[in-house]
Amino acid sequence: MNARNSAAETQGRPIVYIRKIAVADLPQEVREQAEGLDEVYAIGSETGEQLALVKDRKLAFVVARQNDMTPVSVH
Repeated sequence: MNARNSAAETQGRPIVYIRKIAVADLPQEVREQAEGLDEVYAIGSETGEQLALVKDRKLAFVVARQNDMTPVSVH
C-alpha cells in the first residue's frame, strides 16, 4: 500500500473534497436556486469534478457518507 491509500480507499469508498464556494462565483442559473444564500458547499471528486452543491458543511458530509464516499474538508 502506498502513502496515498487510506482505509476508505481500500474498502472501495472514494474520497471526496468538501469546500466552501461563494454563490456569486456560480453560474446565474445556479445562483437563482441558492435561495438567498451567500455561500454553499461543493462536494468534489479527487479529479476536481464537482459532484454536488449543498447549503451547508454538515449536509455536505452527510450527503457524501450516504453515497458511500469519504468526505475531507478543503480549506
